[in-house]
Amino acid sequence: MDTFLVGNGGGFSGDRVDAPIPVMRSLVARGLPAALFFETLGERTVALAQLERRRDPELGYEPMLERLLEPVLRDAVTHRIPILGNFGAANPPAAGRLVARLAMRLGLPECRIAVVTGDDVTTSIALDQLPVHEADDSLDMKSARLVSANAYIGAEPLVEALRQGADVVVAGRTSDPALAIAPLAHHFGWDFGDWERLAVGAACGHLLECGSQVTGGVFWDPGCKDIPDPWNIGFPIAEVSAEGGLVITKPEDTGGVVDLRTVKEQLLYELHDPARYVTPDVVLDITGCAAEQVGKDRVALRGMRGHSRPDTLKVTACFEGTWLGEGEVSVAGPNALARAKATAEVLHRRLAMRGLPVRARVDLIGVASVHDSDDGALWRGYQGPEPPEVRIRLAAEGSDRDAVDQAAREVLALLCCGTAGTGGARWRLTPRILTRSYLVLRERVPTHVVVKAAREMATATSLAR
Repeated sequence: MDTFLVGNGGGFSGDRVDAPIPVMRSLVARGLPAALFFETLGERTVALAQLERRRDPELGYEPMLERLLEPVLRDAVTHRIPILGNFGAANPPAAGRLVARLAMRLGLPECRIAVVTGDDVTTSIALDQLPVHEADDSLDMKSARLVSANAYIGAEPLVEALRQGADVVVAGRTSDPALAIAPLAHHFGWDFGDWERLAVGAACGHLLECGSQVTGGVFWDPGCKDIPDPWNIGFPIAEVSAEGGLVITKPEDTGGVVDLRTVKEQLLYELHDPARYVTPDVVLDITGCAAEQVGKDRVALRGMRGHSRPDTLKVTACFEGTWLGEGEVSVAGPNALARAKATAEVLHRRLAMRGLPVRARVDLIGVASVHDSDDGALWRGYQGPEPPEVRIRLAAEGSDRDAVDQAAREVLALLCCGTAGTGGARWRLTPRILTRSYLVLRERVPTHVVVKAAREMATATSLAR
């Protein structure tokens, strides 16, 4: 039976940088045709990358890209295991040059690197002429300034990159499942109208896209849902057969677990309609899906159905929002609860007294925070056990940068103006990003693929067609 292995080396920007090492080691050891992909983009990650690119035209890609690839690139090239990733973020060409320089440093001048562009539609499409995604109709965008607009592209340009012999495929805003569909479609020669096969690829990508979420990450709950060696949790590997069989597993020398619970949780993750999980390549239907434990850390899935792909692509646009100011300070020891409540009241009174135009809330971390409201109803009414310490957090939001900064700095002032035993103050100010989704006809989003050897790309100043 012809089996292809798909490994995942990262589920978001900020994931563990050593995660791909055991995955690559396992792919090499098994000796089967394989690919490794990285999914490092969230909807706001691209906007933050665009802001970084504004500051430096050679930045704007995944900041940990070199750390992620350096331990696995030599094995990938030597064993013909292509690496794919949307780690190009807002600047795939610059990311491609970084990978090329890394390859040269590792003595891999013939490493072929593909750069896929076209997802960035910030300047090419007028958003006000596009239909708004139904989930975002209520947002007020009248004064918002556009930061970025990126279409979710599918697997076809990634397949073209692999067809041209790419060892590393650098892309921007691809759909998450496309990163798995592409190497499968390339290897098996799947047609992009074979909805049943593409459905298997989409399910594979969806299960693997968040890295360790399918191998016990987020799932584990000590004493309730334990997993072995969570400090060494393994990232997933999928086994896919030419007939469409799908098995989820992980490297043997890692912690975590793959069982019916972890797989079912991830399969349902972010599926608003299990009968219609819309991707650029296929609409996945999992309503007839069945999962079976077929061995230790091995779960097989079958019964996925596919329907024709949509005529439109999703475009996520990010806009400059308001400012977020945060300040934190701690109180500890006897009477900590009373001191924390008094501090929170002082912060509210100070903002009102100064007339700062902000929306603010105070949380007492360790007493009430996650489930509280802006008025602090839970911490005000708390009558539980006396906590040994409390972390007081002020969050302020508004359009006036200076006002938000001044609000957050009120926490810093508590080092001398606060209660007895107040310490550990910090504050920061960050811009907020507002997102809105649109739909665009796919023919309005042409993509481009450039493939070059590392020795050529490393010194390139542009990747013009």
